[in-house]
Amino acid sequence: MRMLQDFDIFLRLIVAVFLGGLIGINRFMHKKPAGVRTHALVSLGAGLMIALNGVISHDDAQAFSRVAQGLITGIGFLGAGLIVHRSDNMVEGLTSAASIWLTAAIGLACGAGYIDIAAFVVILALLVINLGGPLERWAERQMQRWRDDKSPH
Repeated sequence: MRMLQDFDIFLRLIVAVFLGGLIGINRFMHKKPAGVRTHALVSLGAGLMIALNGVISHDDAQAFSRVAQGLITGIGFLGAGLIVHRSDNMVEGLTSAASIWLTAAIGLACGAGYIDIAAFVVILALLVINLGGPLERWAERQMQRWRDDKSPH
């Protein structure tokens, strides 16, 4: 019985590393802080903590909630370290911070056995990361055109 339980946890953790790594690959390809290793390790760590919590606490919902709360809060501090305020009042690193935070949640989902949900969230995250920037630039151009049309010539 224990061997089957260990095998299940091993699979969950492998998937957590893979899914976290997918987001990390995207961040690495766009030359953003926190790449493959960081995302994969955050996902792995979150998955391990929640999987072991399930084994040790015998799936106690309150224990699960406390571990999840601690992880998400702690990872928030890690993500905050990625945020940089530039001298021109611009802020950088928000998407990287959010992706780290989300990767912890993905690891939690994998560790808890919700691999299908975690995979779906990764797909959604990659869509948002890849389409969000172009969509924001398009919206900015549309707003600028509207402002130009409204301004007196």
